[in-house]
Amino acid sequence: MIEFFSKIFINNHNDTKNPTVRKDYGTMSSWVGIITNVILSAIKLIAGILASSVAIIADALNNLSDAGSSLVTLVGFKLSSKPADKEHPFGHARIEYITSMIVSFLILLVGAELLMDSGKNILDSIISHATTKSTDFSTVTIIILVISIGMKLWLGFFQNGIGKKIDSAAITATSADSLSDAISTTAILISSIIVKYTGWYLLDSIVGLAVSILIIIAGIKILNETKNALLGEAPLDDLVDQIKEIVKTFPEVLDTHDLLVHNYGPNRYIASFHAEVDGKEDIYYLHDVIDNLEKKIFNDLNILCTVHLDPLITDDETVNELKNFLLKVLESEGLNLSVHDFRTVIGETHTNLIFDVVMPFEYQMSESELKDKICKAVIKNRDNCFCVITVDKG
Repeated sequence: MIEFFSKIFINNHNDTKNPTVRKDYGTMSSWVGIITNVILSAIKLIAGILASSVAIIADALNNLSDAGSSLVTLVGFKLSSKPADKEHPFGHARIEYITSMIVSFLILLVGAELLMDSGKNILDSIISHATTKSTDFSTVTIIILVISIGMKLWLGFFQNGIGKKIDSAAITATSADSLSDAISTTAILISSIIVKYTGWYLLDSIVGLAVSILIIIAGIKILNETKNALLGEAPLDDLVDQIKEIVKTFPEVLDTHDLLVHNYGPNRYIASFHAEVDGKEDIYYLHDVIDNLEKKIFNDLNILCTVHLDPLITDDETVNELKNFLLKVLESEGLNLSVHDFRTVIGETHTNLIFDVVMPFEYQMSESELKDKICKAVIKNRDNCFCVITVDKG
């Protein structure tokens, strides 16, 4: 269905990394969501009023808020596709994340309203000691709920497909909401059938309470994912591996470290890292190599990358021996740590080992404790060696 619609409404629909094509996909998804949810809201509202069902009326209002969410997503895609300007040199793509956050707030608002209404009905029933009454659920009401489940499932999978196709957090958020709605409506359908044949109308409010909790959980999940994107996350392992594979095609680069990847919206990354090279090579030749490496990363991955040149001494036996000594000391202390930018200052009375060490985030000790542990271990093995350590987190 996505392929069918995209061929009709989107030019160059396969070029999903093109900002214009992404905007068109977002617009199409939003309009489909708005139209579908408005229709669902109208028919459920009629069914809920006819059946005097709190759960169905709440589900109808939830669909109406979903239409509002799609409208917010539509506006978000329009704004996020704006080109970079003086005030926003990295573009406006992060507006998609703000859009997702607004959608999550709308979902949470609907969930909270439904939670309070259902809770109030349950309390009123308990206080009045009324748990059963004649119901107005009809076959038509049940048919309407079955149709709405089918439409919500179709919409959820449609949005999910587009979200994956263009890597959109906002559309993925609306997709998750649609699929959770289908589950909620299924629960309401089951309770409606039970109430129809048992008259235990309190079940309607209990299911409404359960549906509200599901809605709130979905909203919190979307909010958390969006929060992580806005705060900044570690780069995906797949992206790091792709960068490393490109680096391997440049034999002049001996090793890399301090990789940073900044996300400025879907498919908009800026990265930097240090590239270790042989210090004996011609500096102009190495500069050209690094330029070509940056261009290849941009052409292959669409990542604007800055590579810092780190020249190393590779043929000094004393320096190499001292580095191997340090690595053995770390291993003996159970510290499986990465070391880079190793250099030495050798004097008449002592030698300084100057290096950076990468400390994983999960390490329980502090930076000062790690430095102290390494320094003491080195001195214990060679009392004329002192460490000057820079700790990187990674």
